[in-house]
Amino acid sequence: MTTASTAPRLSMTQVLLCGAAIVTLSMGIRHGFGLWLQPITMDRGWTRETFAFALAVQNLAWGLAGPVAGMLADRYGAFRVLAVGSLLYALGLVSMALATSGLAFTGGAGLLIGIAQSGTTYAVIYGVIARNVAPEKRSWAMGVAAAAGSFGQFLMVPVENWLIGGVGWQNALFLLGCAALVIVPLAFGLKEPAAAAHAGPQQSVGAALREALGHRSFLLLTAGYFVCGFQVVFIGVHMPSYLKDQGLGPTVATTALALIGLFNVFGTYAAGALGQKLAKRHILAAIYLARSLVITIFVLAPITTWSVYLFAATMGVLWLSTVPPTNAIVAQIFGVRYMSMLGGIVFLSHQLGSFLGVWLGGRLYDMTGSYDVVWWISVALGVFAALVNLPVREHAIERAQPRPLPA
Repeated sequence: MTTASTAPRLSMTQVLLCGAAIVTLSMGIRHGFGLWLQPITMDRGWTRETFAFALAVQNLAWGLAGPVAGMLADRYGAFRVLAVGSLLYALGLVSMALATSGLAFTGGAGLLIGIAQSGTTYAVIYGVIARNVAPEKRSWAMGVAAAAGSFGQFLMVPVENWLIGGVGWQNALFLLGCAALVIVPLAFGLKEPAAAAHAGPQQSVGAALREALGHRSFLLLTAGYFVCGFQVVFIGVHMPSYLKDQGLGPTVATTALALIGLFNVFGTYAAGALGQKLAKRHILAAIYLARSLVITIFVLAPITTWSVYLFAATMGVLWLSTVPPTNAIVAQIFGVRYMSMLGGIVFLSHQLGSFLGVWLGGRLYDMTGSYDVVWWISVALGVFAALVNLPVREHAIERAQPRPLPA
């Protein structure tokens, strides 16, 4: 019988190269969506809340579809899920460009792209990494993949800004749709041998879900990840408009988003590497607490070009650095058999936070004419996330061994 130790595997280099390239594209494209807020709302005559609601639905759809995409990837392999996700991504970007009503825009930018992202980002990629990279290198490898997503932001945000200025916001979306299709050939590099995909202790989907949802540490991780989503999506979508309200030009916002991506390359890699040496719960608590401190200083200090760049660089180190330790803990506790599905469930909480962060940003701005309330909510939530991660227990769950059949 094929076991986890003897199952054929993909090479770690192949998995990291293809997985990193896919995450670079899928995360890189979405990180620049905030650049479309002003041109689309001005051209269509919509409020900021209309745009923000569509992206809130995107994050919610991404989260709700995540466990399903993860389950399908665990059952049928990542390749099929990635290919379908790539096609939906391209279709969603085209729909986003052509929509002339808020409802149609929500359908394309919200539902289609949200579902597409569930099948082309971390949950699916991390499942392949977990099954094909040795445990002693797993946290590091996840850090490499997360760093690729950050590099995608650094690379794609200036490109998207250049496209909007050069060919117009609609044509820029068409070109990004073509770029999303590149995920299909890259997915061939993550096509696992059947034995590898199903290696390890046999456990039903229902049993895996009950086990995880009844585990205190899993629930604490999930609660903390809600805060991560709230903070990063609020900042990523609304910061360009916030800076414009402060009298700063669009170049400052573009540079700030690019700096976040650049510095998070180092932050996520460091978090993954440190996860091999330090308690991951302590890394997570430190990240969330540091975010609250950085946001507090940014809001209270005078807003200048250089204060924005300093905030972006510092926040960049902390941006997606929660991703490697969070997912590594899930794999460490529950094993790799249903890694994509369980990672998708944790990520659902992240996306519920994202929904509230991006929607409340637009809603409270329209109500008060300011983003101040949401900034302070982000600070309080960061403290909460730091506290709930401290009691997480990282050791592997002990399962009852099946009794041997009588001779």
